Amino acid sequence: MGGQTSCKDPEIQAFEEYLPSDVDIVSCHSLHGPSVDPKGQPLVLINHRASDESFNKVETVFRCLNSKHVYLSAKEHDRITADTQAVTHAAFLSMGKAWHANTQFPWEGARYVGGIENVKINLMLRIYAQKWHVYAGLAILNPEAHKQINQFARSTTELYYLMLEGRSEELRARVYAAKEKVFGAEDSPKWAASPLLRGGVLDQFSLGRRPDHSPPLPNNHLSLLAMVDCWSMLGIVPYDHMICSTPLFRLWLGVAEHLFRTPGLLDDCLRVGIEDNTFRRDDLQFTIAACGWAECVSLRQFETWRERFAVTQKFFEPRFKGAIEVGNAMMKAVLDSELVKD
Repeated sequence: MGGQTSCKDPEIQAFEEYLPSDVDIVSCHSLHGPSVDPKGQPLVLINHRASDESFNKVETVFRCLNSKHVYLSAKEHDRITADTQAVTHAAFLSMGKAWHANTQFPWEGARYVGGIENVKINLMLRIYAQKWHVYAGLAILNPEAHKQINQFARSTTELYYLMLEGRSEELRARVYAAKEKVFGAEDSPKWAASPLLRGGVLDQFSLGRRPDHSPPLPNNHLSLLAMVDCWSMLGIVPYDHMICSTPLFRLWLGVAEHLFRTPGLLDDCLRVGIEDNTFRRDDLQFTIAACGWAECVSLRQFETWRERFAVTQKFFEPRFKGAIEVGNAMMKAVLDSELVKD
C-alpha cells in the first residue's frame, strides 16, 4: 500500500476489516515528487500490521531505490506529513489562485524576479502541473493537516489586516515573536551553522528577466511571514522533521530561513507591508485563496477542491513545459548543493 493515510481513517478501517486477519499490511511513502531522483531521499516505511519477515521482504524490495528508510507509525507519518507538506502546498496553491485572479503570469513583469520569487513561481507551477487529487488527498484525508491549513489561513488573514491597518508595532512584535519561536534567538539559533540554501543558487532559475539588471522590487513576502507565523502558533519547529522532509519543503524552509536570518531583510519586508501598496492586490487575492482552500479542507469538499484547482491549472497550462524544466533544474541544483554541504 502506498500511503498518505491514517490508521484512524474510516476508509482504512473498512479496508482492514475486509482483509483476512492473516494478511499483512505494510505502508510506504516516498517523500518526493516523481521527477526527483529517489537516491538519498526519505522513504517512510510503516509496519501497520505485519510480521517481521513480511516487513523485511518489503524493505528488501525497496532497497533498489537507494532511498533513506525512515520508520514511523501511521500516526507519526500523518503528523509529520501535515507539518511538512500540507501548509507548504496550501501556500503555493494560494499563490497560483492569487495570480490567476489578477490574470497575470508573474514572471512577465518586474515585480517577481529574483531568488525568493523564483522559488515561489517555479514551485507554484510545479504543483499546478500535477494531478489535483494528490494535494486534495494530503490535505483532506489527513486529519492532522486540517489544523495546519486552518491556522495558515488565519495567520495570513491576521497579518494582512495588520498591514492594511498600518499597525506596524503589532506587526513587528508578532513576526519577531514567531522568528524566535521557530528559528531561535540570535545567541541560540535552531538552524545549522550553515544555511540550507547556498547563496546565489536560486538567482539563475528565473522565468523572467530583470530589466537593466536592477535589484528586485521590495516585497512584504506575506506568504513566508504567514508560514512562519503558522508554525509558531502551532508550536512546530520545522528542523525537527528534516529526516523525512521533501525537497520542496526543504527549499521553502531554506527560503524562509534566508528571509528571517539575513540582516535587514525581515525589517525591509515589514516596512514594505505597511508603507508600500505595490503588492496589495496580490496579497488580497492570496488571503482570499488561503481561506478558500482552508474551507475546502474543513468541509471535506473534494469536488470543490478539484474545480478550484482545475480552473487555475488551465490558466497556467500553456506555460508548464518551460517552467517545469526550469523548476527541475532548480530542484537538482538545490539537492546537489545539499550533497556538497554533507
